[in-house]
Amino acid sequence: MSVYDFNVKSISGEEKNLKDYEGKVLLIVNTASECGFTPQYKGLQDLYDEVGNKKFEILGFPCNQFGGQDPGSNEDIASFCSRNYGVTFPMFSKVDVKGENAHPLFKYLTHEQKGLLTEDIKWNFTKFLVDKSGKVVDRFSPQKEPAKLKKDIEKLLEE
Repeated sequence: MSVYDFNVKSISGEEKNLKDYEGKVLLIVNTASECGFTPQYKGLQDLYDEVGNKKFEILGFPCNQFGGQDPGSNEDIASFCSRNYGVTFPMFSKVDVKGENAHPLFKYLTHEQKGLLTEDIKWNFTKFLVDKSGKVVDRFSPQKEPAKLKKDIEKLLEE
């Protein structure tokens, strides 16, 4: 099993199979528009601009499970990300990332890379690094700035 076995919905509601990203290094992030970590959208976009042309994608998944910090519609979220942070990396429909209604992709991600003390995602902007074969190779806390992931990403791109 790999991340390529999952289907997701784009932020505009279109079905998307993650197999479309096969052969690329992925950074999968649960995001929020009203969180203390929301400025990481800029760091993510900067990282995407620097490394995105080298078979690398960032996939953003809005989530409203942590303090209700992403209450808007998918359309509101897309507009916010574009207007405030110039986001051009793929964004997807809002999902649950923990609990009984967690999206199957996030159940898989958290099973493959457990967090400190628990599998559950504890907050917005948790990041999962996926290699070119679809294997989840690392997990980073919300505190880890996107720029500090560049070396890890470049190493996977060289493999």
